[in-house]
Amino acid sequence: MEIKVGVSACVIGQQVRFDGGHKLSRFISDELGRHFRFVPVCPEMAIGMGSPRPTIRLVGDPEHPRVQGTKGPELDVTEQLKAFADTALPGMSELSGYLLCAKSPTCGMERVRVYRPDGEGLGKVGVGVFAKALMARFPNLPVEEDGRLNDPLLRENFVLRVMAYHQWQQLRQDGLTLARLMAFHRRHKFLLLAHNQPVYRELGPMLAAADTATLKEVAEAYISRFMQALQSPASRKDHTNVLMHLQGFFKKMLSGTEKQELSELIQQYRQGLVPLVAPLTLINHHLRLHPVGYLAEQSYLNPYPADLKLRYGL
Repeated sequence: MEIKVGVSACVIGQQVRFDGGHKLSRFISDELGRHFRFVPVCPEMAIGMGSPRPTIRLVGDPEHPRVQGTKGPELDVTEQLKAFADTALPGMSELSGYLLCAKSPTCGMERVRVYRPDGEGLGKVGVGVFAKALMARFPNLPVEEDGRLNDPLLRENFVLRVMAYHQWQQLRQDGLTLARLMAFHRRHKFLLLAHNQPVYRELGPMLAAADTATLKEVAEAYISRFMQALQSPASRKDHTNVLMHLQGFFKKMLSGTEKQELSELIQQYRQGLVPLVAPLTLINHHLRLHPVGYLAEQSYLNPYPADLKLRYGL
C-alpha cells in the first residue's frame, strides 16, 4: 500500500532554500518516510529561481498578494508561480496528504507575513501562493506545516487524516458503490465520534437516504463533511467518551476484576495520568481474547502504524 504525500522539498533535506540550505525535519524524513512516499516540490526552484536566490515576500492585498523581491518590486514572480500551480496541481490528485514549509511566501499554510508596497508590515495575515492554490484545488486533502508537527496533537491528527483519506482514495479506486460507502462509514464510526459528534450524527442519515441515482453526489458531500470532522484533534473528553463506548462491548465477557481494571485505566486517562495508548492497549488485548467483529474493523483502534507511537503523547 503506497501512500503518496506531497512535501516542500526543503523539509526533507533538499538544499533548495533561498540561502542554499534546507530545513530538514527528522520526524518527517525519518519517521514518516518509513510509511509515506514523498513527492518533493519547491515552487521557487520549479520556476527557475535557483538556490541561493533573492528573497521574496508577499506584497499588497493579503487575499490576492503579489510575490515580489524583498529589495523591490522589480522582481515579481507572481504570474510564474501561478502558472506553475496551474500546471503542477492537476498531477497531484493521487496525493493523500501534503506537508508544507511554514512562513514561506509560496508554501506557508497560514500566518505568512504580508507587506504593504511601501514596505510596512501588515502582519502574519497571508497564505503562500502555492499553498493557497493547493488547498483550493483539493479542499479535502490533509495539509499541515512542518513546524506544527512539533505539537503531539497536530502531529497525530495529520497522520490520522492522511491514513483515513488514503482509505477513501482506495475506495474510489476500487469502484464506488453504496455498499462500499456504507462499509467505509462503519469502519470509521468511532473515529468520527471522537472528533466531531454533530457530524457523526449527521453522516449516518445522509447515507441512509442515498440510492444509486444520488450516490456520486452523496459521496462527495460525505467525504467533505468527513474530512472536516477530522480536522481538529479529538479532546481528552471525547476520547474518554469513545473508550467508555468500547468498554460497553465487553460488559458480558469480562470478569468483575477485569471490568474494574479497564474502568480505572479509562478514568486515569481522563484525569491525564496515563496516555491514550494505555487504555487502548488493554481494549485491544480484550478484543483479541474476545473477538467482536464490529470492533475489530474499527479504524479508531489502529488508525496508523504503531511504530510512530503517536498516541504516547495524547
